[in-house]
Amino acid sequence: MASILAKKPKKMKLKELKTLGQQLLSSRAHINNLPLVLGFISPSSPPPHVLESLLSLQSFFTTVLADLPPSQSSKKRPRIDDSAKQDPEFIYRTWLRSKFDEFVTLLIEVLISPDTEDALREIVLDSFMEFVKLGNGGSFYSSIYHKLLRSIVNSPTPVDFLSELLALKYFKYIDVRYFTFISLEKFAQALDTKDTTDDKTAGGDGDSGSQSRESMELSIRKIHYIISHIPPLEGNDGKSEYEMWSGSGLPSNEEHDKKKLSKAQKAEDQGWKDEKQTNNVLSPASIAKKMKLKFTKAWISFLRLPIPVNVYKEVLATLHQAVIPHFDFLTKSYDIGGVVSVMALSSLFILMTQHGLEYPNFYEKLYALLSPSIFMAKHRAKFFQLLDSCLKSPLLPAYLAAAFAKKLSRLSICVPPSGELVIIALIHNLLRRHPSINCLVHKEDGDESEEDKNDSGSEKRPGIDHFNSEESNPIKSNAMRSSLWEIDTLRHHYCPPVSRFVLSLENDLTVRSKTTEMDIKDFSSGSYATIFGDEIRRRVKQVPLAFYKATPTSLFPEFEFCGWTFKY
Repeated sequence: MASILAKKPKKMKLKELKTLGQQLLSSRAHINNLPLVLGFISPSSPPPHVLESLLSLQSFFTTVLADLPPSQSSKKRPRIDDSAKQDPEFIYRTWLRSKFDEFVTLLIEVLISPDTEDALREIVLDSFMEFVKLGNGGSFYSSIYHKLLRSIVNSPTPVDFLSELLALKYFKYIDVRYFTFISLEKFAQALDTKDTTDDKTAGGDGDSGSQSRESMELSIRKIHYIISHIPPLEGNDGKSEYEMWSGSGLPSNEEHDKKKLSKAQKAEDQGWKDEKQTNNVLSPASIAKKMKLKFTKAWISFLRLPIPVNVYKEVLATLHQAVIPHFDFLTKSYDIGGVVSVMALSSLFILMTQHGLEYPNFYEKLYALLSPSIFMAKHRAKFFQLLDSCLKSPLLPAYLAAAFAKKLSRLSICVPPSGELVIIALIHNLLRRHPSINCLVHKEDGDESEEDKNDSGSEKRPGIDHFNSEESNPIKSNAMRSSLWEIDTLRHHYCPPVSRFVLSLENDLTVRSKTTEMDIKDFSSGSYATIFGDEIRRRVKQVPLAFYKATPTSLFPEFEFCGWTFKY
């Protein structure tokens, strides 16, 4: 035994190394073999020696890791009493924790070293990910996984095979994807801060600045490779994939409870019990809910970096398929309906008009928002202005413009006077912009469209409005076969501003040189109070007077109540 320990690690035979590992696993009396076996986890060691050491150390740490205290660098490390620190068992377990941290560091060195064979690299990665899976009491060991990704990103040499291996074997698990997004966001933010600092301190050694720039570009390439190879939450079949790499729920501590704990163990276990419970609250469903947020933050942080030109081309080539479909917060909000859709319309309209976003069935969803409740909504003023802007394009099909005009016309029957003023202004602008729908203003019963003439199966009955107000699809609403007869009824409205304003539609709006568009902003914020205020401030030249041949003796004349008798 003494001869084996006296030999230098690099000159030890494989059989002797295997003996050291067996002794380490057999009894605590051979714990001094641990540093010797650790010495062979190195890129410079022969692959058989690295593999033999890895098997022994993995078997050893798997059995003791659950009882080890948190790492010295852990932010959640509990406070330990001075009496507990003097306990030999606590000192022993603290030393084992330091050796496990050293073991993790050595594994990462082997993984990122360019001298490591690919076959050995794959075995080491599998062993490392086993500790990620089980090393935190059964929950995902995010700290050592973060350390692995940081070493990959900051490695001075390319590690394409390791990145490819990680993506191929482990990115199918939802928790691995989740913590990968979290780590990549932090790396991108750190690189962004470093880039800003380097720009401020530029002007010194040109060679060091060039090396720093090359190192940053290499890190950016690695981040892009990793983030672009993370599959979406939904698979190709549209179903969500919730397969976890680590276990869910609290770990079983039956064996741990069976042991006779010392006073130091009890004190420490009470201190970091909460940490285990906190780390195990992440279930597949909770991760799935948070995944889109982590995805968005990671990509936004990456896109803020000074991306090299060749990476830029790769990003732009896949952005519309890999990224933009998942930035669907606005489109999902717009699909919800009601007030939420109204509030999302502004941002969505900017993306469509200024940034070229394509949103299918946009006008169909906008058409569905037209209901009596929208005229009472808090954000109705902004909505009506955006509605007018959305209907401004001269490329809008006639059937679509007619459907909006007719739907607004129908709504004028059941909205307050302030809403009717907005409707008249909107229809005025629609008729002026789209002369092809002016046929809706005046249509006799005898006027038949080509569709009516070809529709031999329908019964021709005068006075029938073909418009279907319950249809959510404007194409199927039959608006072109109808007329704006509801607007004609507003000429006899009880509210004078409405009856006066509707007369503006009697002008020939097809002559654009003689007409102007209405500014929807002037009408979108109206209410009973604003209408009443405008009326009392209005100066009237002619005042209607009532003349009576005889002075009336009652408020209502008797001929209006035939058959009634009143007692005075």
